[in-house]
Amino acid sequence: MDDYSEYDGLGLAELVRKKQVTPAELVEAAIERIERHNPTLNAVVYKGYDDARKWAAGDLPDGPFKGVPFLIKDLGIQVAGWPRTHGSRFANVVDAEDTGLTRRYRQSGVVPLGKTNTPEYGITGTAEGQRLGACRNPWNPDHISGGSSGGAAAAVAAGIVPLAHASDGLGSIRIPAACCGLVGLKVTRDRNPNLPDAFDYTLGNVVDHVVTRTVRDSAAMLDATGHPEPGSPYPPPPKARPYMEEIETSPGRLRIAWSWETPSGRPINPEIQAALEATADLLKGLGHEVFERGLGIDYRALYASRGPAAAANFASGMERLIAEVGREPEEDELEPLTWSILKAGRRQAGADVMRSLQDTRMLNRRTLAAFEDIDVYLCPVLGEPVPEVGFIDPVNLEPKEVNRRQGRIYPYTPPFNYSGQPSISLPLHMDAKGLPIGMMFTAKYADEATLFRLAAQLEKEAPWKDRRPAIYG
Repeated sequence: MDDYSEYDGLGLAELVRKKQVTPAELVEAAIERIERHNPTLNAVVYKGYDDARKWAAGDLPDGPFKGVPFLIKDLGIQVAGWPRTHGSRFANVVDAEDTGLTRRYRQSGVVPLGKTNTPEYGITGTAEGQRLGACRNPWNPDHISGGSSGGAAAAVAAGIVPLAHASDGLGSIRIPAACCGLVGLKVTRDRNPNLPDAFDYTLGNVVDHVVTRTVRDSAAMLDATGHPEPGSPYPPPPKARPYMEEIETSPGRLRIAWSWETPSGRPINPEIQAALEATADLLKGLGHEVFERGLGIDYRALYASRGPAAAANFASGMERLIAEVGREPEEDELEPLTWSILKAGRRQAGADVMRSLQDTRMLNRRTLAAFEDIDVYLCPVLGEPVPEVGFIDPVNLEPKEVNRRQGRIYPYTPPFNYSGQPSISLPLHMDAKGLPIGMMFTAKYADEATLFRLAAQLEKEAPWKDRRPAIYG
């Protein structure tokens, strides 16, 4: 299939339904592109080709993505018979069973064919690490693909697969989507539950979904996977109708606030600022009520409040992994930032952790209150252009310097993980160096519908489908 990469996931599935192509042929097309592009990108870190060929030749579920090649991030969710490394030299567990979300992906009809690059335990906003190496951006391989779902984003942007699993704990779907020119939706807390067979890591702070090239692929996959199950700890209000219907619906006249405000008060890069203002003008031209206003929250207090609970949470998750591996990690098996977080987490007192959770919950009320009189909040995803590989280096930089640089590049995404709100990155602009600029739109709690309606409108009015990175297809 010479034109394989020109189709989104639903487009490939339509070819399968019409018997114009077989799932096996799609798998071979994806494998050929992995073998061609991966030496440069390092996006795919485990190749499950034999399994994919077997699954493609079998009786696939008749879901919306029947026969479509798919990749799964090497962090968290399990695939039966495949290794799970979390991007770490310490972890290497072969899973006996699929986890709940993997089963939902399979029911959508996709054919998993490998796992994608991620930083160690998904900690940083760049897919660079000791075990898996650096993942590079298809638009310019000197630059990062973002993190922690950097391998997923690089593979989709390069046309290896039309969509791929991703997860987001502090921005790890939206950041790589912005870096690689993709659609990246962080869904509402527990919209995609991964229970009952996976423990509730981060108390709902991390969510799973996909990165895609089109809005409709994101909507269709969430329709397939985003339904509650018994025992979900944070079941969000149910959707009113399928998201595939929402993208065919006008958003109406929305009240949209926008701001460049950062936790430090430092102005953002002029190109990012210009793109933000151009987006606000575009929205005004589409008839929305658009005005400049920040969230009015204390970003620094919010981020600081989460520290003790986040560190303790990581230490708790590591205890589970240590039980699987059967021993404690050696210091040189973990990167410096990871080791420092583990040590900090083990020092936390119970009272401090509870105070941390309580303080974050109180501060989240301010974030949620900012949406009482608006439908959508607009800001950039990154405060600076996509950095070069090595700028955020978790292996060779001191942990404090890694966090300082991340705070400068990624000031915007974490509040909505804490509050649980849906938030989407859209690839509306390009910078002077030919790298994408992502704009982030956040809606009220559980209101993915508004985001999908607005995203579909913007995809039509400011299309990005014909843009192609240097490494593509």
